[in-house]
Amino acid sequence: MSIEDRTSGGLYSPDYEHDACGVGMIVNIHGSKSHELVDDALKVLEHMKHRGAEGADQKTGDGAGIMLQIPHEFILLQGIPVPEKGRYGSGLIFLPKDPERQEAILRIIMEETEREGLTLMHLRTVPVNSDILGREARECEPDIKQLFITGAEGDTLERKLYVIRKKTESKVSDKDFYCCSLSSRTIIYKGMLSSMQLREYFPDLTQPYFTSGLAVVHSRFSTNTFPTWGLAQPFRLLAHNGEINTIRGNRSWMEAREAVLSSEALGDIAPLCPIVQPGMSDSASLDNVLEFMVMSGMSLPHAMAMLVPESFNDKNPISEELKAFYEYHSILMEPWDGPAALLFSDGRFAGGMLDRNGLRPARYLITKNDTMVVASEAGVIDFEAADIKEKGRLQPGKILLVDTQEGRIYYDREIKEQLANAYPYRRWLSENRIELDNLKSGRKVENSVDDLACKLRVFGFTREDVERTIMPMCATGSEPIASMGNDTPPAVLSDKPQILFNYFRQQFAQVTNPPIDPIREELVMSLTEYIGAVGKNILHPDESHCKMVRLPHPVLGNRQLDLLCHIQYKGFKTVKLPMLFEVEKGRVGRSA
Repeated sequence: MSIEDRTSGGLYSPDYEHDACGVGMIVNIHGSKSHELVDDALKVLEHMKHRGAEGADQKTGDGAGIMLQIPHEFILLQGIPVPEKGRYGSGLIFLPKDPERQEAILRIIMEETEREGLTLMHLRTVPVNSDILGREARECEPDIKQLFITGAEGDTLERKLYVIRKKTESKVSDKDFYCCSLSSRTIIYKGMLSSMQLREYFPDLTQPYFTSGLAVVHSRFSTNTFPTWGLAQPFRLLAHNGEINTIRGNRSWMEAREAVLSSEALGDIAPLCPIVQPGMSDSASLDNVLEFMVMSGMSLPHAMAMLVPESFNDKNPISEELKAFYEYHSILMEPWDGPAALLFSDGRFAGGMLDRNGLRPARYLITKNDTMVVASEAGVIDFEAADIKEKGRLQPGKILLVDTQEGRIYYDREIKEQLANAYPYRRWLSENRIELDNLKSGRKVENSVDDLACKLRVFGFTREDVERTIMPMCATGSEPIASMGNDTPPAVLSDKPQILFNYFRQQFAQVTNPPIDPIREELVMSLTEYIGAVGKNILHPDESHCKMVRLPHPVLGNRQLDLLCHIQYKGFKTVKLPMLFEVEKGRVGRSA
């Protein structure tokens, strides 16, 4: 299998793509653009060479990239007659080398551009230095073009460019096509390069008139997966160091949610689906959802706080208003749990945060000339000690944000206060949400089971399960621990009936993360679940989204299940859905 062919085959699946990388950001707090900042950002990237992986030839990197503001003056000097800033969009795309395949893709891009009332005014061939590439990177090197699209301005243009890209991605099946970015604010240069190669591969980045007021850089170490041109970071809004260990559930829930999503800003959602692009890494999936939320009108810090929340149980000393904010959003969106160090920017705002566990550290410093540097480690760029005004580290679940338009830094407390007080989340929850444990019933619930021995056999319980596992758990409240390994074959490969729980295997992170559970890690973990009807416009805050039943944990006793099945309170109504299917119809019967 070629290194760029990431279709499923054998035991490999692109669903398991993870990254463990180096990230860095440098930003002028007042948004002043300079080539010096671009050069410093490349130095930050080069100083994280040890964070990225390389092939045996030491020329093929796992991936490196940089996100910058669009260099307007540089573009004009290339003889491209673009209008004033903010009235055109640009971005780099990867295309196959074959002219016919390339033409077919460009035709689709032009059609979607015209359908949105915009014009593809220019197509530039991006100069590259292919001589520095290793053999594997050169074998799958794409043809890189830069698009220039005009016809709107401001947020309207930004959303139209997003729609064009999403519709194009859904229509183009060519594996060699990838759109790095398409925006009126930012541009991304990246590829299957090492940290030291990015500057040499893209001569644009060394030109003195190529300027920016902020930059986000990334050096990729693909964890047990294949490096590719498209999976290099940054993505459209963020760069990520770590893994999203809940990624399978996050993707599945997002796909299920698409049927009821609506967005006033974007209009019809259906042509933009799937929101999460298939076959990409965990970082790319998080970026897909973040971008969708921002394009739907949600602020960047709001979207980040919703996707990667901090702990909000009683042990975390945050305000009641902020706890209510997180509790409300936990109904709408499950957390994308790390470990994760995230740097993000939309061209105006630039910031960083850690997930609530804080297992991927990041440090920052601010100089007296109002330059901020954030990176996954200290020492990525040299400053005299006398020039440093402030330094520190990012805290678990906390956001640090710069507004380059206003020229000010927003610390976590101010950001979260604004988010928490925007709507009366606590009142909405108290008036609409039901706590299952607070409900009472006069009905007597039987715990005995008729014909127990027969049903134990039907559901796959063995004598060993009952005597060695269930009875000790009931008697002591703890799970029995054995020292021998479990070398039994996977239940899915057995032709004998198996207990349901045998089909599940606990997944730990692929690198060095210790196993955690909601007892030992109560500060950052919770078993709380919600059940109820998911509202359509979850992106618009409304108290109707709180009309849910809160479960203390996903395993219910007979009394709790009886309460849930007969709930007649605050307009709630329960419907039981049968799980039976016709065995003889196989897969068709299960999906009917």
